[in-house]
Amino acid sequence: MENKNELSSGQREELIKTLKARFEKNNSRHKGLEWETLQSKLNSGSTGEKLWSLHEMERTGGEPDVIGLDNKTGEYIFYDCSTESPKGRRSVCYDREALESRKEFKPATNAVDMAAAMGIELLTEEQYRELQKLGNFDMKTSSWVKTPAEIRKLGGALYCDRRYDHVFVYHNGAESYYAVRGFRGLLRI
Repeated sequence: MENKNELSSGQREELIKTLKARFEKNNSRHKGLEWETLQSKLNSGSTGEKLWSLHEMERTGGEPDVIGLDNKTGEYIFYDCSTESPKGRRSVCYDREALESRKEFKPATNAVDMAAAMGIELLTEEQYRELQKLGNFDMKTSSWVKTPAEIRKLGGALYCDRRYDHVFVYHNGAESYYAVRGFRGLLRI
């Protein structure tokens, strides 16, 4: 039986080719990291489902790129590095509870469930600010970020963007959704 969370050899080759081109084009995002070492990790037999998650990040417009290496775990950290919030992940409310609370005009899905289905995590506010040190992201869009439980419990959710050369954090009702708001994720391999 075929595992739906696994790539064909052709998809795998195409993804690695895309990641290599992005890695080489954006050296400032991953100073001190070598492509050959990362490629060895990507090609190891234990990364099948993680490669599928990277493929999902790519397929939905996230343009994933490695932004660091966790020296404690040896894991490479990938963030969505698309200039704007990934197009295939916009017009979503924050989570399932928010989606179910809408009486009408419900979006197709929500950010938390979509991220989980992709096998990735939403960026936290801190991680979002880290990303913004690597370039200018979300200049026309915004992205939901992982919301602290105490805010979510009261019905709110957080999102971020970059305007006026500053990173801003805002709040909204978690059930809201907009054509220009999506979410960014991260994956550890």
